[in-house]
Amino acid sequence: MYYSTLYTSPIGGMTLACDSDDNLVGLWLNPQKYHGDTIPGAMEERDDMPIFAVARKWLDRYFAGKKPAIPELPLAPIGGAFRQGVWNILREIPYGKTTTYSDIAKKMAQKMKKAAISARAVGGAVGHNPISIIIPCHRVVGSNGSLTGYAGGIDKKIKLLELEGADMPQFFHLKGTRT
Repeated sequence: MYYSTLYTSPIGGMTLACDSDDNLVGLWLNPQKYHGDTIPGAMEERDDMPIFAVARKWLDRYFAGKKPAIPELPLAPIGGAFRQGVWNILREIPYGKTTTYSDIAKKMAQKMKKAAISARAVGGAVGHNPISIIIPCHRVVGSNGSLTGYAGGIDKKIKLLELEGADMPQFFHLKGTRT
C-alpha cells in the first residue's frame, strides 16, 4: 500500500508519498511532469505516517537554507536498475553544485562497464526521478550551461539552485537568457 500527503513549500505545493514500510517513495512538485508515475497503484491520502513528519522537518530545514543530509531519510524510489544507478549518482552531487547529463553518463558507463552511455538516456532517468529536491535532479544542467530538463519547471529549478547558492551567472535558459 502507498500513502500520500501534501506539503506547502516556498516554491509551491508538493505531494509526498511513502510505502507501508515507512520509506519515502515520492516527492513531486504540484504540478509536475510524471507526477506519481512510479507508484504501482493508487495512493491513499494519510497525513499521519511517521516518515511524513520526518520529511516535512527535512524540507523545512532545506527551505530555511540549512543543508540537511540525504541519508537522514529512508528513501526507496521505485525504478529499474539503470534509473536507480542514475538516482544514486544524483545523491552524490554536493549542495549548491551542479553536474551535467554527460558527466553522469560517463559515470554510469564506468559502473556498467560499457564504452559509453547516452546522455539522453540519463536525461530520461533524471526526468523520472520520483523524489525531487531530496534526490537533487535540479542540480543537473546541460553541458553548455543550459538550464534544461526539470520536470517541475525551469522557474523552480532556478529558485532551488539560487536557494543553494549555486553560481547562477554561468547558466542560461534555452531561450538564451542568462540567469
